[in-house]
Amino acid sequence: MAASASSSLISSRSPLKLTSLSSLSWKFPVSVSLPRHQRRRASQVFIVLSMDAKPTVLVAEKLGEAGLDLLKDYANVDCSYNLSPEELCTKISLCDALIVRSGTKVSREVFESSGGRLKVVGRAGVGIDNVDLGAATEHGCLVVNAPTANTVAAAEHGIALLTAMARNVAQADASIKAGRLFLLCYVVDFIVQVHENVIDAGKWQRNKYVGVSLVGKTLAVMGFGKVGTEVARRAKGLGMHVIAHDPYAPADRAHAIGVDLVSFDEAIATADFLSLHMPLTPATSKILNDENFAKMKKGVRIVNVARGGVIDEDALVRALDAGIVAQAALDVFTVEPPPKDSKLIQHENVTVTPHLGASTMEAQEGVAIEIAEAVVGALRGELAATAVNAPMVPAEVLAELKPYVTLSEKLGRLAVQLVAGGSGVKSVKVTYASARAPDDLDTRLLRAMVTKGLIEPISSVFVNLVNADFTAKQRGVRISEERVILDGSPESPLESIQVQIANVESKFASAISESGDITVEGKVKDGVPHLTKVGAFEVDVSLEGNIILCRQVDQPGMIGTVGSILGEENVNVSFMSVGRIAPRKQAVMAIGVDEQPSKSALKRIGDIPAIEEFVFLAL
Repeated sequence: MAASASSSLISSRSPLKLTSLSSLSWKFPVSVSLPRHQRRRASQVFIVLSMDAKPTVLVAEKLGEAGLDLLKDYANVDCSYNLSPEELCTKISLCDALIVRSGTKVSREVFESSGGRLKVVGRAGVGIDNVDLGAATEHGCLVVNAPTANTVAAAEHGIALLTAMARNVAQADASIKAGRLFLLCYVVDFIVQVHENVIDAGKWQRNKYVGVSLVGKTLAVMGFGKVGTEVARRAKGLGMHVIAHDPYAPADRAHAIGVDLVSFDEAIATADFLSLHMPLTPATSKILNDENFAKMKKGVRIVNVARGGVIDEDALVRALDAGIVAQAALDVFTVEPPPKDSKLIQHENVTVTPHLGASTMEAQEGVAIEIAEAVVGALRGELAATAVNAPMVPAEVLAELKPYVTLSEKLGRLAVQLVAGGSGVKSVKVTYASARAPDDLDTRLLRAMVTKGLIEPISSVFVNLVNADFTAKQRGVRISEERVILDGSPESPLESIQVQIANVESKFASAISESGDITVEGKVKDGVPHLTKVGAFEVDVSLEGNIILCRQVDQPGMIGTVGSILGEENVNVSFMSVGRIAPRKQAVMAIGVDEQPSKSALKRIGDIPAIEEFVFLAL
């Protein structure tokens, strides 16, 4: 090795040309488009756009006037609301861009019906559940969202529901108005008698609607992102004790506002109030279910302004009927609008609003401006910082880097799974060893894939070349890069890639290198990604399927013992590799398995006397 050179996450790189996206001509250098309220000094990255006529933007749901004005300065704007799926598919072939909120489903059929003309879909809000991202990417369509403008509005609505629920505001209001209506129906002929009936009916029910105080109560914020953080700040101002659960939130950011990060089980077991702010992912879908409701403190109160799908709504009704959950205040639902005969909606201890989290005048205008700027930028050929899918990469570049792209993502996934829960990932270093000069190797795609591996498993965000830096920055993760320049032939783009996570605890102590960081390293051999180093231990296993890492006393029979346990459980072993410090000392065994072993099988492995620690890692 001869020399090394470092660069930060945002560092500029040598030009990289992209193939065209339909009628768009993409060319570097590129300017990254940021919303007005986020603009600082933007680094130059790209663009040339060739388009014969003024583009057409279809706005399928209501958008603020400020956003519409921005769009009209650049494009023909067609505001057509409440379109049926069939009507949308008919119109879309005449449009270059589509802007929606949460109520319009942008399905594969929409992209297929566009005939390749649709260049960008703008989601005026955060979630992209209603957009088929896979189909968008397949059809060369950029998808952008507006993730920042409605943060405060959503947090304020969460607090509004929290306080209204605690003091029975909605129920008391409905009770009084029901009594007033009864009075007006009969006031002409029976004014005295009806007044007596109203009092007897108890519509002025002060005793029934006695609430609970917030001061001194424990609020668990489930998901400590932008909205969750703002809810925590406001709840602290109300005198609440605030804890939070988010396995990848930095502890120092939470501590800075007086919030303690705890495990999921501790959060739901100790909270008087739960406020949900996690994304809807396979891991969080129906995460509040019968099993987890049973772990909660009796009388807990729940607020949800995140995504309806994170709650099993039938289980919530059962928990309300059983008294485990005293009240719930919900702004979002699994199906929107929910069925009129929904037991949850009709429940007397449930307060509901029709997805109003972002519905303030200020937020609506902010979202409108943010999404309009992103869409116009994309139509001009600029890569928006809020893009959630990637442009096409030249075939020749992708062909050469393809195995390294896979290696980068899997090293990121391995590294983050080695982090002990509660340790916030905030400092990551990626080291590339190569005989090529820095100008001959563009690593942006590789860095993006490491970021994808680190973040995507625990987030609803799709990480790619376009949004990797933005996503990492938003989550407080700083990714630095280092080049180690090797002597030799530059025919192969890379000799190895190493990923290090600093200042965290590891659930597998052997993954900690001499530098004190979690360290994993890999190479590409015969076109296949391999894991070649864990901590200080040299291994050699193909990064396919899943991996079990075991630290053991180096002694005869260990491979056979572990292999027999897995064989008895019908778990297929694809490979094994052992790296050791010295004979009869400590060793690390890496075992590739096609299926995830049962808990009992993993326990049997852990119970082997010579096994000092082990961890299962899903790739």
